[in-house]
Amino acid sequence: MDSPINQELSANSDTIVQPGEIVAAGTPASVPLPAKPPLPATAKTPPAPVGAVVESAPDPPVNKMRRRIVWASVTGFLVTCFLMFLRFFLPRSILEPSSVFRVGYPSDYALGVDTKWQQQYRIWVDKTSDRIFVIYARCTHLGCTPDWKPSENKFKCPCHGSGYDSEGINFEGPAPRPMDRAHVELDAEGQILVDIGRLYRWPKGEKDEFNDPGAYIPL
Repeated sequence: MDSPINQELSANSDTIVQPGEIVAAGTPASVPLPAKPPLPATAKTPPAPVGAVVESAPDPPVNKMRRRIVWASVTGFLVTCFLMFLRFFLPRSILEPSSVFRVGYPSDYALGVDTKWQQQYRIWVDKTSDRIFVIYARCTHLGCTPDWKPSENKFKCPCHGSGYDSEGINFEGPAPRPMDRAHVELDAEGQILVDIGRLYRWPKGEKDEFNDPGAYIPL
């Protein structure tokens, strides 16, 4: 004779428990659990077709400007180096103004000292009753340029006070000798041709060159 427990197990032996069902004790019926919703599939970007052209985003204007600045700097540097390379093979000469020039006709000058060429050529044209000559405007003390003082009829050096008469002969101050005179002559047109590359001097205690040919033009 079966016990009540064996009878209950026998009654339930015909019930098939499916997955996801809960069988309550002493109850032949099964309660199905709600099925879990399927997980959504991850969205995937479809691959680009073979042979398709993928366009990249254009560079911002800031990057373009930076590239232009960099290329301009590199180009300028290379051009400078090239010019320096060419300059290395060119002759190096110092261009100086010519020491020979014309100052007009003797009739253009009145008696006395004319200072109109002092700034351009550093000379004074001096005309006396019997000659015309050119004084080189350089103090024989330390090389300063004296000033012509018409009211005092003399040249006065502003550096150390050397004084010269109207013909450039020193008479006061530390100047050791008269100022030099430039070579003068008349060209084919009758103009005064001055050459400050050839100077006539009168050193102290030595021969006077102011009466040499070329030191003046006789009138």
